[in-house]
Amino acid sequence: MFDPFIEAWQLRDLVMKGELRPREVAEFYLARIERINPELGAYMTVTADSALADAARLEASRKDAASMRLYGVAYSLKDLTPTAGIRTTLGSKDYADSIPQQDAVIAQRLQKAGGMLLGKTTTPEFGGRPTTEGGMCPTARNPWNRDYNAGGSSGGAAAAIAAGLGPLAEGSDGGGSIRGPASNCGVVGLKPSRGRITYAPHRGEAWGGYATRGPIARSVRDVALMLDAIAGPAIGDPYWAPPPSRPFEEAAQVVPRNLRLASIATSKLGEVDPEVAAKFESGCEAMRQMGHRVEPIDLDPGAMLVECTRILICVGIAAIPVTNPESIDPVVREMYEVGRKVSGADYVNLIATMHNIARTIVERLEPYDALLTPTMTRPPMRNGSFPSSPAHYLDELWTWIAFEYPFNATGQPALTIPVGFNRAGLPIGFQIVGRPHGEFNLLALAASFEAARPWNHLRPQL
Repeated sequence: MFDPFIEAWQLRDLVMKGELRPREVAEFYLARIERINPELGAYMTVTADSALADAARLEASRKDAASMRLYGVAYSLKDLTPTAGIRTTLGSKDYADSIPQQDAVIAQRLQKAGGMLLGKTTTPEFGGRPTTEGGMCPTARNPWNRDYNAGGSSGGAAAAIAAGLGPLAEGSDGGGSIRGPASNCGVVGLKPSRGRITYAPHRGEAWGGYATRGPIARSVRDVALMLDAIAGPAIGDPYWAPPPSRPFEEAAQVVPRNLRLASIATSKLGEVDPEVAAKFESGCEAMRQMGHRVEPIDLDPGAMLVECTRILICVGIAAIPVTNPESIDPVVREMYEVGRKVSGADYVNLIATMHNIARTIVERLEPYDALLTPTMTRPPMRNGSFPSSPAHYLDELWTWIAFEYPFNATGQPALTIPVGFNRAGLPIGFQIVGRPHGEFNLLALAASFEAARPWNHLRPQL
């Protein structure tokens, strides 16, 4: 009927022109999910009835299509995001039968924009791993090689996009959980600025302000399109990112010139894999060829923030109500148990310390238009290989995500885009970090990089 790897903006245009009906789109992806997902583990819950109901509603309100950014576009939500009447398991046996009474605002916005919900994507328990396995969820396998993991915690979301099981996916990112899976699966993932996307109505913030929701897609334009649909605070939110002067989707048509870019290629927390380092340098060289200045800087934000981050994320995990702690995935339980021992006073002091360190990092980066880093220190991991044991998890975690979590602390927008493959045929990501609240310029730079280094004609064999 149509290419399953079609970009969302193209799909929207076909539906708007009447060349496809919303029901045809929904049925196409539901059939593909039924065929591929059992071996891939991308979806925890498939919402076929919801998708078809959304399609029927859209076909009955076609006169309003022009006002809907995502008219007739299918999407998924991560299984950490509450959905009224649809189970939301958090990847946990403790929440296996949990059915929220109220949608998250982001879910409401996607439906109002004309989207059709295909289902809830897999996540490790409470979003607590950089691989999607353990707990209640099926293993989210990497579409490029199913012996390897899609990453975490938005592993199901990234795997679904890479495998053509829908054009748009929502993820969440408290230390790299959008960017890591997107890097592993060879797609684009954006962690927006703090305050850009609301957590209402269930929470004001998550993980001390580290976590946010964001889009995953196959192109920068699609990421921008989805961001337009979901961005904006809700009344009463603790953080408010200023609205852009133009729609984010327009950034994909802007070509930045003569930017000053900082680069960080190493961290004291862990050695960067040689193939990752080589692909990172090739990405920096592409930026130079595009006319930008790339300047290495002496800064190691991961090492500066690791102790704060360790405790803050553990407290975030421990704050989730659990009736049976012994049922928690042993890896995630390490974090839960550490977090339960932290006093309120210590937590407040850690937040203040984190803010002060983050301020120092942002001040150091202020002269630059953007920062370039590897997304992760290593290529995707084999399923079941990380960590080496639950007891070593909190020592080994930071060596892999050293370039990601610092920008959860600073609140800056950060995007990963494919930069190539290693010799095993697994994708490697290239991270671009923008100025505070600078998504528009970040997306413009990423789109111009995508045009200079096209990749999305490459597809996994499924």
